[in-house]
Amino acid sequence: MSTETTPVNGPGARSAPRATTPQAAPGGSRAGGGGGRPRRVRRRGERSRAASIGLHATLLLAALIAVFPPFWLLVTSFKPKTDTFTRSLFSNFTLDNYDHVLNDTEFLTWFGNSVLIVVLTTVIGVLISATTGYALSRFRFPGMRPLMWTLLITQMFPMAVLIVPLYNLMSRYGLLNQPVALVITYLTIAVPFCAWMMKGFFDTIPVSIDESGRVDGLNPFGTFWRLIMPLARPGLAVTGFYTFVTAWAEVAYATAFMTGEQNLTLAGGLQTFVNQHTQDWHLMTAAAVLIAVPATLVFGYAQRHLQSGLTAGATKA
Repeated sequence: MSTETTPVNGPGARSAPRATTPQAAPGGSRAGGGGGRPRRVRRRGERSRAASIGLHATLLLAALIAVFPPFWLLVTSFKPKTDTFTRSLFSNFTLDNYDHVLNDTEFLTWFGNSVLIVVLTTVIGVLISATTGYALSRFRFPGMRPLMWTLLITQMFPMAVLIVPLYNLMSRYGLLNQPVALVITYLTIAVPFCAWMMKGFFDTIPVSIDESGRVDGLNPFGTFWRLIMPLARPGLAVTGFYTFVTAWAEVAYATAFMTGEQNLTLAGGLQTFVNQHTQDWHLMTAAAVLIAVPATLVFGYAQRHLQSGLTAGATKA
């Protein structure tokens, strides 16, 4: 960089140096620099074009893999039995499969049994999980730590290991082929996990809200019900959705504890279409689509709370 002096008005004034920019050299390059356009420096975390294309292609492939099974299930449900395993899409479109499932089977009975069990499990499970999580978050009492360990350890056992002991208990108390058997069983699955989830969520709610409720004369349950529960809607939505899915889609206990077509749930009823004696895949796919509709509606209703509820317990306020 060169400097030059400029005269300053006034007698005896000294000249001050002035900075000048380098002159561009012929060919478009600056003096003292290399030729060509300056190389753009990629910012930290910025992906190249090739990396971006590869990422989007991978995500698109993963999306196609995830969507293909339910899509093909839907397509197969509109095929006749002779075209079940063909690769054609809608060459012989028919609604006979749905008509047969709804009118010639016990599907509506299975649906009613499932709705009853799911509603009872969800309501009772959410209430127990919320109260347990609130107690673990706000109070200190004898046996608190063993209770927390018990809730955690119960998640370590696979469901298949518990079928035999639970079956013996249900048989001893005459609860086989009774909806209450599945309600109790599903609660043992959902409540420990949901209680831990709700504890993490309640930890993010300031304790000052509880203190303000006590100042206003509310007892602990009144504080929980009137002040904390409205703030816990995202966590309750996640808990309710998890309990719903547990009771709606469970198969092992439903087939072990319930016998006879009048007592089956939807999960157990599906096995009547494909077993060692019959292989009616076209009817099974139609029934599976009908079963998926309520779950999709529930997920669509609860999805606005799911993201905030799942991440609410990650950090403590």
